[in-house]
Amino acid sequence: MDDVNGAPTPAGPELNARLEFELNLYYQMKLIRAFEDRVSRLHRQNKILGGVYSGAGQEAIVTGICSALRPGDFVAPLHRDLGVFLMMGVDPGRLMAQLMGKENGLSRGKDSFLHGGDLEHGIFGSTSMLGSSLPIAVGAALKFQIKREKQVAVAFFGEGAASRGDVHEAMNFAGVRRLPVIFVCENNRFAYSTPLEKQMAIEDVAARAEAYGFKGHVVSGNDLLAVVQIAERVIGRTRDGGGPALIECKTYRYRGHSEHDPALYRDKEELLEWQSRDPIPRYEFYLEKRGHDVRHVREQIDERTRQVVQAAVDFAENDAFPEPQEALEDLYAPPAGPANLNGRS
Repeated sequence: MDDVNGAPTPAGPELNARLEFELNLYYQMKLIRAFEDRVSRLHRQNKILGGVYSGAGQEAIVTGICSALRPGDFVAPLHRDLGVFLMMGVDPGRLMAQLMGKENGLSRGKDSFLHGGDLEHGIFGSTSMLGSSLPIAVGAALKFQIKREKQVAVAFFGEGAASRGDVHEAMNFAGVRRLPVIFVCENNRFAYSTPLEKQMAIEDVAARAEAYGFKGHVVSGNDLLAVVQIAERVIGRTRDGGGPALIECKTYRYRGHSEHDPALYRDKEELLEWQSRDPIPRYEFYLEKRGHDVRHVREQIDERTRQVVQAAVDFAENDAFPEPQEALEDLYAPPAGPANLNGRS
């Protein structure tokens, strides 16, 4: 007997839950890819405010890492990690409104996606200085440790940012204090146009973890199963008091640094080679081996993602732009209570 997803009916509730989990991971990767593809098209139509930094080809990383997180955890994504928002439960319509600078976007039209965050879902907004969010994640982890909370902080960064001073400082402090923080390096081999071998003398960023007193792990960022397995193991260990860790995910971005970058500095054969390792068909092969009717599942998921993305676009396009006077709101936190200019209550 087959279920609605075309898969054999599981033998027990535990297996059933795992199969549902695996299919949801497939849906999340497909949704991230479809959402970003639509954003790229909207950008060419001049409907997106600010830059667009595609994570096409890297979906398995954010999907796998975020699948091991819980409510209350802290995440500091990169400019290329739109998928983190979807994985952490941000409404796709609000996310699209953020990209269009609309009133109901995450920052009410005050910022582009690059700096957008949503603390209600544990997401800290990125900055243009990539890598600078690592000390923030370390600060969140320090708070978890001081208050003896079971949450963890996750900070994403690229191999280019790995050469920055604040990245070193964040990892060093995390190692000294044994903080519950996981550093995730999305090594896509190019820091804008600078190839990996031109900006570091080692092959693995994870090799640096030992100098900070914790473990570094290397995994294929195009293999969703591998990312899920390492994320569950490492994040679980950190959550239980095992201290910080560094996970380096080897991957490749299909597009340029941003939509305006044709990436002429890359070798076409190299790009084709990496596209042959695309994480989505690779995971489809696994699902097929698990007994799923992949063609049936793909058709259902594609239709579902199409509807979700179209609904997000409709919501954002029908949303209003903020009123000019709103630019003066949300500039600082309101005082906790009545106070005069001398600071006396």
